[in-house]
Parts: sequence; structure tokens; C-alpha cells
Amino acid sequence: MAQTLSGTLVETLRSRIVNGDIAPGEKLPSEPRLAVEHQVSRTVVREAIARLNLEGLVHTRRGSGSYALTPPAEADDGGAPVARSLADRLALVEYRLALEAEAAALAAGRRTPAQLAALADRLDALATSDGHPATAMQHDFAFHRLVAEAAGNRFLLEALDRLGPQMIAMPRGRLDRADGGSGNSRSDIVPSGADSRGGGRFAAVVQEHRAVLEALDAQDPLAAAAAMRVHLTSSRRRLLTESGADAAH
Repeated sequence: MAQTLSGTLVETLRSRIVNGDIAPGEKLPSEPRLAVEHQVSRTVVREAIARLNLEGLVHTRRGSGSYALTPPAEADDGGAPVARSLADRLALVEYRLALEAEAAALAAGRRTPAQLAALADRLDALATSDGHPATAMQHDFAFHRLVAEAAGNRFLLEALDRLGPQMIAMPRGRLDRADGGSGNSRSDIVPSGADSRGGGRFAAVVQEHRAVLEALDAQDPLAAAAAMRVHLTSSRRRLLTESGADAAH
């Protein structure tokens, strides 16, 4: 029942953001207010806001609230590109290597103290989301998006927005099944290679993000690009291992 209520609230808020009723940069009503207005629990509101974060329509700032983002531009076919096969996923990692290594290098020289603090907050949130794949995906994508934002190049940021959170997770259909609580012992979505089979992999993912952050903090473009490349190359290796295709590569 909560999932149905959450989905209804997502559709309502999504429509208001896309239609411009809630303008980009505008703060959404508070969690208690949304709960009262829509006659749902605060848990339902939190689930809805989390989904909007995943879709790139909302950005939640710790201690401040949730703000509407400019809806990502649609692709020519009416939606973001979707990776439907292992080959697509591997190609997507290659694309991200070309895009995000350069974004990290630029961000090292251009990031502001506020952007560095926002990245640290996201890393802390990611580190505490082990065992919650959908939440981990949200924080993982937000971290990468913040790096692109710190690069100060709108075309790099738009490229990431066009990909959306699916660049981190499995396609939306699997996310829906995972969020619906099918009772499976292992989630169908795996943020950047982490899974519920072992905390070691998740810890490695967090440490890779931390290396990127440390390079940005040191304002070292070469180290930042290298750290991002190590992270994405490791993601590719984990993807192959988890798919059982590593022997063929």
C-alpha cells in the first residue's frame, strides 16, 4: 500500500516540476507539510522524494531540504539512453571514462569550498547506505553529478544529466522490482559494483570515491583524473565478474 501511495505522490510532484509549477531551484514543501497535504505518512513522503532524487528532478541538501532541478533534456527518441545488455553496460563505462576523467581533472582546478563540502556530504551518505541499493544509487549518482558540476562546463553536466542515474544502476524496471520488495535475498540493482554478497566490494567503491574527493581537495588535476579512471575501470571489472563474463574478457 505504501508503495502505491508513494508512486502516486511521485507522479504528482513530478508533474508539478516538469510543468514548471515548482520552478528550478525552488524549495519543495517540507516533509510534514507534504504528508498533511497528501494525507500520507512521512515515510511515504521520504520514499517519493528519494525516487525524485533518482530521476534527477530533485536535489536534497542535508539540513536544508529538497529543491527542484531543471528537468533533464530529453533525448531525440524521447528519453535517456538505456543500457539493455552487458555490451551496452560496458560501452557506457567506456563513455563515462572519457567523460568523467576529464570532468574530474577540471573540477580539481575549479571546485569551490562549498562544492567540496557537498561532495563530502554525499560521500558520507554513500558510506552509510550499504545494504540499501536504491539509496546507494541515489548518492552514487549525486556524487558523480557534483563532480561534473564542479568542472564548470555545462556540456559535461548536461551529458551526465542525459544519462541519469541509470548510468549507476540497472534499468528502471529492475529498480521498480527491487523497490517493491520482492523478498529476494539479493537486490537486482548494484550501485557501481557493490552488492549484498560482501561488504568488501561496497567498501572498495566508497574508497574509490574517497580517492577522487581527496584529489579534488588537493586541487590535483592529474590525480583526480587518475582516481576517477581507477574507479570506473574497477566498476567495469566488477560488472564483468558479477555477470560471469570476466573469463571471456
